[in-house]
Amino acid sequence: MARAADGPSLAYVVNTRTDHRTIESVQREIARNGGTVVAAYDRIGVIVVHSANPDFGARMRAVRGVDSAGATRTAPLSAAGTTDEGAAQVLSRAERARLAAGAAAGEEPLEADQWDLRAIGADRAAQINPGSRNVTVGVIDTGVDDTHPDIAPNFSASQSASCVSGKADTTYGAWRPADADHYHGTHVAGEIAAARNGIGVAGVAPGVKVASITVAQPDATSLFYPESVVCAFVFAADHGIEITNNSYYVDPWLYNCMDDPDQRAIVDAVNRAQLYAQRKGTLNVASAGNSNHDLDADAIVDESSPDDSTAQTRTIDPHECFDVPTQLPGVVTVSAVGVKGTKSYYSSYGQGVVDVAGPGGDKYQIPDTPSKNGRILSTMPNNQYGFLQGTSMASPHVAAVAALLKSAHPYATPAQLRALLKAEADNPGCPAEPYDGNGDGVVDATCVGGKRVNGFYGFGVVNALRAVR
Repeated sequence: MARAADGPSLAYVVNTRTDHRTIESVQREIARNGGTVVAAYDRIGVIVVHSANPDFGARMRAVRGVDSAGATRTAPLSAAGTTDEGAAQVLSRAERARLAAGAAAGEEPLEADQWDLRAIGADRAAQINPGSRNVTVGVIDTGVDDTHPDIAPNFSASQSASCVSGKADTTYGAWRPADADHYHGTHVAGEIAAARNGIGVAGVAPGVKVASITVAQPDATSLFYPESVVCAFVFAADHGIEITNNSYYVDPWLYNCMDDPDQRAIVDAVNRAQLYAQRKGTLNVASAGNSNHDLDADAIVDESSPDDSTAQTRTIDPHECFDVPTQLPGVVTVSAVGVKGTKSYYSSYGQGVVDVAGPGGDKYQIPDTPSKNGRILSTMPNNQYGFLQGTSMASPHVAAVAALLKSAHPYATPAQLRALLKAEADNPGCPAEPYDGNGDGVVDATCVGGKRVNGFYGFGVVNALRAVR
């Protein structure tokens, strides 16, 4: 008999075998133990559940056919995992006018401040192949303002949805950000596919389409819960999205440890979903994180988890506790570099973990541009433009280069695209001097590896021009 619902209502994932008999049996046990099914993804054996029974997770783990089950949050349902570093700097109307007045022939009005395009040859690549309309990059994020004039020409509404509840909502406009403070996804979308239309900025792949799959909570937390991300990967796979960009980590745990039943269930559920997307032909690209952590270290101190209630300091082994989705198998893990082509001061890294790097911005690396701003300039809600930095900005550069590769090689599988990304990258090698990212005289990180592959850049910084040649 089910225990009375006498606790706060929490969300859970219940992961089962995928045969119909098992799923039906497990759903009966979910109801018997005080759970309500929000969404059942039968093809991957993941069931999203809400329950106020404090014993729900433990009871479901004892059910025949259940592989793992656990809470996806530590705070009640009434209650940011994005990987941008610091606040956005929005361009004023006067600054935009000044930049536009100095634009060179053939450039977008604000392109002079886009050092990142030139750093990876994206400006020249666009003249050869701006990308195919048959390729869509799905932005799994805080929502995308598709009314922005730089995004509207390339936006795919039919491949967009809100997955905030854990179940896809395709109501028109559901994919948009909750408010202007949820700007992250719009910035990412512009980096990927802002049109070359004589307005504002340009994306790395201005000819491809971009879709929005909203997963962030609409409140001030903007948390990215596992059930929302599971929904997003499945939706992307089922709607023909070739590449997803994932500039976040799944909340509430910065690292999910396999010896904890709740965290293990989170890893299991999200991994099933992203592997399903890979099998359907979707390449998943994700940011490495902004903690300047060595993801190949023996131990990491995590002071931020859980981020939806009271964080507790813990020491974790990154080989047993995973940043999700970036450390999941087959996901392209991306570190960030600044204008000098060296690791951004905040970027996490790790030999054998990072696949490639991309421009993410670095306030300590100052470019010779009109604004002298080392961050990344892109689109913001309400027809605005602003600078951000983070591995959040590096990942969409890589996703966009992957879209260019997919445009040139339309039959390439996700595994082949990963290999092509690595093959066309430029690797600067480990720095000759001890790494001091912020210039304070203290060594901030140690690069392991050689010229071909290393912990800072993986196989190197992606190259858009090489991708289209």
